[in-house]
This record gives sequence, C-alpha cells and structure tokens, in this order.
Amino acid sequence: MATYLDFEEPIKELEDQITQTKIIGEETEVDMTDKIIELERKLKTKTKEIFSSLTPWQRVQLSRHVDRPYTMEYILGITEGLFQELHGDRNVKDDKAMVGGFGLLDNQTVMFIGQQKGVNTKMRQYRNFGMPNPEGYRKALRLMKLAEKFNKPIVTFIDTPGAFPGLEAEERGQGEAIARNIYEMMRLKVPVICIIIGEGASGGALGIGVGDKVVMLENTWYSVISPESCSSILWRSWEYKEQAAEALKLTSTNMKKLGLIDDIIKEPSCGAHRDHKGTIKRVKKSIKSYLTELKKIKPEKRIDNRIETFSKRGVWK
Repeated sequence: MATYLDFEEPIKELEDQITQTKIIGEETEVDMTDKIIELERKLKTKTKEIFSSLTPWQRVQLSRHVDRPYTMEYILGITEGLFQELHGDRNVKDDKAMVGGFGLLDNQTVMFIGQQKGVNTKMRQYRNFGMPNPEGYRKALRLMKLAEKFNKPIVTFIDTPGAFPGLEAEERGQGEAIARNIYEMMRLKVPVICIIIGEGASGGALGIGVGDKVVMLENTWYSVISPESCSSILWRSWEYKEQAAEALKLTSTNMKKLGLIDDIIKEPSCGAHRDHKGTIKRVKKSIKSYLTELKKIKPEKRIDNRIETFSKRGVWK
C-alpha cells in the first residue's frame, strides 16, 4: 500500500476517486471512460503542480520516503540482476549498512558501492538505518582498490543520515576511516561516479562521495547537517526544521547553483517513490553517458581534475 506525505493528499484523493469510479463502472456496467479520463487528466495536472513547487523541507521528506528505491534496488535494476556482492573489510567484520560488488552494466563490468537502508523495521535494524561503521568505509575502500586493480569504473550510491555516531564506531576510528576514503578516492585511477539517491548527510556521505562526477537525483539533499539537527543547535528545538532546510541550501538545485555537484538527474513527474523503474532507467542512462565521457580522459588528467574541483569547493571571494 502506497504511503502519502501530507502535501501529496490531493494526489491521493484523485487516485481514490479514479479507483472508486472504476469500481462503480464495473458494478453498474455503466461506461465511465470519459469520467476516468477527466480524473486522470486532473491527476496529471495536480501532480505536476505539486512537484514543480516543492519547498526544501518537502524535498527532504521525499528523500526519506519509505517507498523510495534504495541502493540494492538500483544496482539490481541497472545490472538486471547480474551482480556479485562482496563482503567484509578484512579487519573487523562485514558492515551491513554498506554494500558493494561487481555488476554488469550492459557489456561492461562496474564496481557498485552504496549505503543500504532497510525496507521494513527488521531490515532497517539489520542495515543499521543506513549508517555505516568504520568497517563499512574500509570495506568500500577495499572494493574501490579492487576495482582499480582490474581497471573497472566505480559507481557509488549515497543514501545515509550520517556515519554511525556510536561509541564503538569512534573507538574503531570512524573519523580516520572517512578521511582515508576521501584521500584515497582523490587518487583513484579509474572513473568514479557518485550519485546521491536519498539523504546525503555529512561525512557519512563524503566517505564514498569523492568522484569525477558527483550528481544528485532531483528530490534529494546534500548537506553537512540535517535540518532537524541544525534546528536543534540553533533554536534548541526541532520545530524550526523547515527554516533550517531553507537556510542550508541543501536541495539539488541549490547544490548545482553553488557548484558543489556536477549534474541533476531528473525524477519522473510523480517522484522516484512512485516510479521505481522509470527512475532506475534514468539513472542507468546517466551513468552510461558519464562513463563514455570520462573514459575519453587520461587517468592522470582525471585525478588532476578531481583534486582541482574538490579543492575549489567551499571557497568563495
């Protein structure tokens, strides 16, 4: 059963009317085709109207939508199931919040890595709500180095509320693990594409977020802090999260305008949470386009461009 956010209620009402009209037509054997067509036209117009004027906070809500596709769905959709997951950091354990492995993108092998959230309560606990421990980032780095060894491109999917902040994570070197990944990703000789598919929060996102192309899906966010945490720090309350979301300039449009990402992948008019196949198809098409572009550039030049691009970010006059 679909889940609707508060601003999606007009859409739900129209969909319910369409369903009810179809039932009435079947039960009474009356031709309701014209009525259904009219309602579907209204639904399309209303959907376009709502999704064309979303506030930053509404986009944050969409990025967290329970019906939104997660990393494994993107990987399996893009590779059509031709994916071999690899496990473990060869040091502590296998972090379930970070997934990765080789997959086939049409006729080329790609290393896919990403943060995985759960689709229900039990799976969310198993995946630690998409918050990796240090071993998750070390596993990601091991897989990146493996891809580099065999000269295979890397695609990362970012969707995390942040790296796990627990005491045990800090004891095992959370900060060092993320910093090491940022350092090593700068110097990878293979093409690296980073795609924010949901939440892109803080160092948790940066730990797999350094690449030749950093792009965002339309209804996602990318920021050093979540709106709720920002609100609690500045106003000592979560009540001002909407103002915080506005001030943080965390939407894909703002990020592109500020030069902090390279591109925006448009979602279907109804959002990724309503059209998984359509969204995955668009992501796959974008990845293929980026890889074609990046493969034309020599590895040394890609590394220089990567370092120069990230060195400029956060600098202003």
